[in-house]
Amino acid sequence: MERWLITYADLITLLLAFFVVMYSISTVNAQKLQAVASSLSQVLAGKAPEILDFSGPTIIEGQSGAEHGEMMEGTELETVRLQLAEYLEFLETMDPNIKENIVIMQQERGLVISLKDTLLFPKGSAVLTPRARQVISGVGKSLAQLPNYIRVEGHTDNLPIHTAQFPSNWELSVIRATNVAKQLINESSISPEKISATGYGEYRPLVPNTSEVNRAINRRVDIVILKHKYEYFEPFPEEESSP
Repeated sequence: MERWLITYADLITLLLAFFVVMYSISTVNAQKLQAVASSLSQVLAGKAPEILDFSGPTIIEGQSGAEHGEMMEGTELETVRLQLAEYLEFLETMDPNIKENIVIMQQERGLVISLKDTLLFPKGSAVLTPRARQVISGVGKSLAQLPNYIRVEGHTDNLPIHTAQFPSNWELSVIRATNVAKQLINESSISPEKISATGYGEYRPLVPNTSEVNRAINRRVDIVILKHKYEYFEPFPEEESSP
């Protein structure tokens, strides 16, 4: 063998080891760096190096693929929150009291838009007012761009209701949530497969039902944009396989 080939082979080996070390440093992972150093020592000693596993954390320091996805999702939800805040400011120019009826908040499960019943329905009714339809349609424009599941939740206070249409608060809360969901589907072109409607009646109060002020807080419809990690509880229907 020509002597220059031996020198060339050594140079290629050292370059390979150098780039492996540089890659390891870019990941800022102590375990990987130690593994690369051990492998490099074996190469320089003329031994066969051990196979390195670079699966797992991404190049972003200490961040797995799932964590990176959650960060990106958080950014998307924050963008929507800011859009809704701007929309709320626009509504306030026409109705200075609108902020008393709409609350936007981040929760562990996702982004929540809470709408008081006085904004949405006449007393004891589940029929959306024209004003409510306008507000919900405006909210839906910001939600339509998201792939997330949306859960619409109806809530009432603890005052009993017993009519031909609503035998209890359960029926009232469910139908109110359903009508809001239908508005999002029909006016904002949100896929019905992404939306669910549920009614909690009087059993998920925000505050104790000890005064009319508190009961007014508890009468609400919440539009919840769920984080992806909760999709297990809102399973997307599988596509039917072709025959």
